[in-house]
Amino acid sequence: MITLASDFGSAYPAAMKGVVLSRTDARLVDVAHDLPRQDIRAAAFWLRETLPYFPPAVHLVVVDPGVGTDRRAIVLRVGDHILVGPDNGVLRPPARRIADEADGSPTIDAYEIRVENPASTTFHGRDVFAPAAADAHDVAPDELGDIERFSPLDTDDLVDLALPTATVDSDAGVATGDVLVVDDFGNCITNVPGEFVRGCDHVAVNGEEVPVGHTFEAVPRGERLVTVGSHGNVECDVNHGRGDEAFGLAPGDSVRVVRD
Repeated sequence: MITLASDFGSAYPAAMKGVVLSRTDARLVDVAHDLPRQDIRAAAFWLRETLPYFPPAVHLVVVDPGVGTDRRAIVLRVGDHILVGPDNGVLRPPARRIADEADGSPTIDAYEIRVENPASTTFHGRDVFAPAAADAHDVAPDELGDIERFSPLDTDDLVDLALPTATVDSDAGVATGDVLVVDDFGNCITNVPGEFVRGCDHVAVNGEEVPVGHTFEAVPRGERLVTVGSHGNVECDVNHGRGDEAFGLAPGDSVRVVRD
């Protein structure tokens, strides 16, 4: 199986699939091609929350604002999972989550993909990463080093990306964090851990009191609430509405949550 994720929108992913299918008979599964454009941190968050639910697969990831520059093209092996994409940090959070949740806590091995005269300097998804994903699919995970254009890398030499963590003062009942992403429903997903608000009826978000609910329907339609999302973090939401508009929040904004 090869999964595909990008910020390409329509049309471009089809070219990547065409290249893959011309080289292997792998089953292809689209994760998403509407990831926030050129937003490496948002892509890393969504992939961290998605890829660990797949059985062993090759994961082709292209969110690559540095395409055509001297940034490296890489492959990461995490147990039986393989991640292929740019060395800009986007692969690191999902790779770590896969390693943390896999049996035996496997190490992360890295390889550089040798890039030789791609047809386009602006579409490495088609010309570099798709062929590499197909090649990786057709060997056992522990045989990646046998692929001629894959060269071992020290993971310490890779670009890293760590999603920010919230500062929590449980004694004072205050958590300060950030909005990591806003989903398509307008839910503002923060990095404040959900445990901070569990058992609370209300909290103050940036100085304004808001009810805490286990479900969206805990408040009337159109009303704001704080809840804990499937990722385990605090969300600022609206029942049948957009939390980003109602709370005046956007990705990267600071959030201060105070318990009663």
